Amino acid sequence: MNSSTLTEAYISVDVETAGPYPERYSLLSIGACTIAEPRETFYVELKPVSEEMTDKAISIHGLSLAALAERGLEPAEAMSRFEKWLADHTPPGQRPVFVAFNAAFDWMFINYYFYRYLGHNPFGHAALDIKAFYMGLAGVPWAETTMKYVGPRYLHNRPLTHQALHDALDQANIFHKMLLEALNRGR
Repeated sequence: MNSSTLTEAYISVDVETAGPYPERYSLLSIGACTIAEPRETFYVELKPVSEEMTDKAISIHGLSLAALAERGLEPAEAMSRFEKWLADHTPPGQRPVFVAFNAAFDWMFINYYFYRYLGHNPFGHAALDIKAFYMGLAGVPWAETTMKYVGPRYLHNRPLTHQALHDALDQANIFHKMLLEALNRGR
């Protein structure tokens, strides 16, 4: 796959949050990386905008709202840095395409925070979901698009860490392998 011939720059994004939706729960960390090699990375932790959290969310990633209140970036600064990183890592003539494993969840938070703090979303109003891509590529039902099925094929059964940057890198590896597989089928 030659990235210089593409009109899109695929960007793997993963987030960790304090709960299931952005109006009530905070975005706590963003990890992102380019799909194209060499992999360029971005990571930031944000100050919570609310003290609300779910035990389930916190147990998944282990981030502390109190610690992030001390050391995290203000959300507007975090989103500005992410926007600048995107601009710096999207080649001329290409547009960034948001790619995630269960993109609906991650995109919901990123879109909300970009609009709330910057008034726009550099990704636009679309996201490429790795699970849906896999469903079409492998010809499997939606129930077989979880990491339980995808992990053995593309990550050698290694689980996601639920650290946003590590997971974004794993997602990039998964999606890159899927893209190559799809391209090879077309030959």
